[in-house]
Amino acid sequence: MAFDFKKEYRDLYQPKAKPSIVEVPRMRFLVVEGEGDPNEEDGAYKTAVGLLYGIAYTLKMSYKTDHAIEGFFEYVVPPLEGFWWQPDVEGVDYSDKASFHWVSAIRVPEFVTDAEFAWAVETATEKKKMDFSTVKLVELEEGLCVQCMHIGPYDDEPATIAAMHEFAESQGFVPDFSDERRHHEIYLSDPRKTDPAKLKTVVRHPVRKA
Repeated sequence: MAFDFKKEYRDLYQPKAKPSIVEVPRMRFLVVEGEGDPNEEDGAYKTAVGLLYGIAYTLKMSYKTDHAIEGFFEYVVPPLEGFWWQPDVEGVDYSDKASFHWVSAIRVPEFVTDAEFAWAVETATEKKKMDFSTVKLVELEEGLCVQCMHIGPYDDEPATIAAMHEFAESQGFVPDFSDERRHHEIYLSDPRKTDPAKLKTVVRHPVRKA
């Protein structure tokens, strides 16, 4: 059976619909950075997501080629994630999506080294005749965070976030946003196929001891 990050790391991908404090370890991601409204048709965000999946599935399906990746194991591609921020805004302002800056991301296994990433970019570029140069391989360590499973439309997240911050404060923590620590969402539902009222999104914010 293919390794499924969502099932193996339930504390990171399947939190309850009430806030909790979590220590997020260092992980490896494919990322594309950009800005603008994520809902824009044929916009930068949707282009970025397509590029990420192009590389993610090239790596996942590598075992069906003549390229052998050391340490490879079959796995389910982890869910799409997003780190979001806006100039001079702590957290996010959903009423002004055009000002969003974002890093769209997909986690990859630790066996994806710089060399294997370069192979995947070269292979995907040749096969799909697309420019994948904006995709990067990075390591991120979020550290201490408050998180919660948000169920419903993305625009309804402020209520969930307010509950997260109230809980964090009750536990002796305060928000800790910075250039490296952002509003974070993990998308467990496909918005193209899911009723907005049933969308499942992990929402995560960085915190520190007060």
